[in-house]
Amino acid sequence: MTDALRHLRRGDPVMAQLIRRAGPYVLKPDRSRSPYESLLRAVAHQQLTGKAANTILGRFCALYGGENYPQPDQLVATPDEQLRAAGFSRAKAASLKDIAAKTLDGTIPERRALVRLSDEAIIERLTEARGVGRWTVEMFLMFTLGRPDVLPVDDYGIQNGYRLAYGKRRLPKPRVLAEFGERWAPYRTTASWYLWRAVDFERERRNAGKK
Repeated sequence: MTDALRHLRRGDPVMAQLIRRAGPYVLKPDRSRSPYESLLRAVAHQQLTGKAANTILGRFCALYGGENYPQPDQLVATPDEQLRAAGFSRAKAASLKDIAAKTLDGTIPERRALVRLSDEAIIERLTEARGVGRWTVEMFLMFTLGRPDVLPVDDYGIQNGYRLAYGKRRLPKPRVLAEFGERWAPYRTTASWYLWRAVDFERERRNAGKK
């Protein structure tokens, strides 16, 4: 058992029960993507299903003759009409271009420089890009950089997982969830993953009831 699981099980009986039910923690960050590419993908996926977002991303890459993302200077030079034709809204097209521009000017640095920064410093830097909010950067910290102590308190799935696991009638306020989550530090990323599993279990229960 990892140190994270020992810590969570020792300090929180409800989390211990979730861990027993869900089994081993299997979140594996994708360290192959640059911050630039990760943020482009994140913006593309906002308010869309994964299938729809991936279709649009396929059209987007095809604009540049292949399956790879364009270089930042190529994206900045791309006419908005081409991005709109690929399926991006006007706001998302502007966000993509701003991410590219801020990569070029160093606001969004390469991974090597980024990994030396604290979580909050990364959030402060990356949210300077249009269309990139705190939640988007928290997902980046968890799923791309593999940071161990991230609790995205504004995430609906995290809030709902807490409600379900701890038998609450209402979703917690972000401040309340942040305070409660202090007990999970310094392994709040792992705790978050198990809260998402609580939502999965409830969905499975409901689906089973419909059969």
